[in-house]
Amino acid sequence: MQASPRIGMQKPDAPLVDTHVHVFRRGMPLLPNPRHNPDYEFTAEQLETTLDEHGVKFCVIAAASPWGDCNDYVVQSLRTRPLWRGTVILEPTVGRHELDQLARDGIVGVRLPFISAKELPDLGTFEWRRFLWRLADLDWHVHLHLDGPRIPQVLPHLERSGVKIVIDHIGRPDPVLRERSEGFEAMARSVEAGRTWVKLSGGYRLGDHSAELARELCRRVGYERMLWASDCPFVGAETTTYQSTVDWIHEAVPDAAMRRVLGLNAIDLYFRGARPAA
Repeated sequence: MQASPRIGMQKPDAPLVDTHVHVFRRGMPLLPNPRHNPDYEFTAEQLETTLDEHGVKFCVIAAASPWGDCNDYVVQSLRTRPLWRGTVILEPTVGRHELDQLARDGIVGVRLPFISAKELPDLGTFEWRRFLWRLADLDWHVHLHLDGPRIPQVLPHLERSGVKIVIDHIGRPDPVLRERSEGFEAMARSVEAGRTWVKLSGGYRLGDHSAELARELCRRVGYERMLWASDCPFVGAETTTYQSTVDWIHEAVPDAAMRRVLGLNAIDLYFRGARPAA
């Protein structure tokens, strides 16, 4: 890979890694009845500019559900940017040779956008068990995006498969029960079991108590498997600013040393342990 011209010095108090951003172009084919239907584009170049403005050096592109398994632009964006990684959306019937090529292109996981599904897939079928086994064999992770009340239906299957698990947006717990909900409890237990990470992200989608939720999760399970993400460009909530998501993580994790731990966790998970100098 050629080095990107944006590689520079990390700003001291900037997040080290943004673990959840999106890129997309106008004209990309949308799924029927997509959850979101953006009327604009957010290119890799625009993302580079945004990250540079906020001093963020590393990022992970999350495949976005409106475009299904049309992963072309995500993969293209990674090929010349060694400080970027990505996830893709795939059908469980995908072959191992395609997974191997995606790994060479900088893909490190598969996003499961189950939040859009009226009925959850049966992860006990041979196709899904084979798929998850292949992902575990590649040392990839599954990136679960699901509403909190349904998370307990999915986590046991993922845990049994042996694959690493990353849960989006603090698990999107029940907005009334919050940290007392079954989904939040299941997520915390899964983190404690040792192969699950959680993105402290999406606070602007979770209401006024989102920072409290993040603090409570960290209080219960520690910081070693926590990650930070902006969710830029905030599809469906475009009035959100990048700086507001940085400010939010300062509120949720006020200790600067622990915020650095979030970044180092992400380096270890997504970049194969290639930690920067202290």
